[in-house]
Amino acid sequence: MSTTARALSHRDLALLRATAAGRCELICGCQPDLLIEGRWCCDQTAAHQLAAAGLLGPGVSAPTGARVPAVLTDIGRAVLHAA
Repeated sequence: MSTTARALSHRDLALLRATAAGRCELICGCQPDLLIEGRWCCDQTAAHQLAAAGLLGPGVSAPTGARVPAVLTDIGRAVLHAA
């Protein structure tokens, strides 16, 4: 089930809050991996779902494998604000 087809979990919201606070980075790729404060996120599946749903993404355009700041999209900010 995709993130857009289900309610966001507390963990999903925590990942969005951490991203909004500027604490997250992504390793660019078709399913970007998430780091929080330089450490791997313990739930990459949730991170992949949030990225696939368009709630977070890379802060800059970069090639596959590049480590870049993660940012909330406009939709991600709206979802977080509504939560």
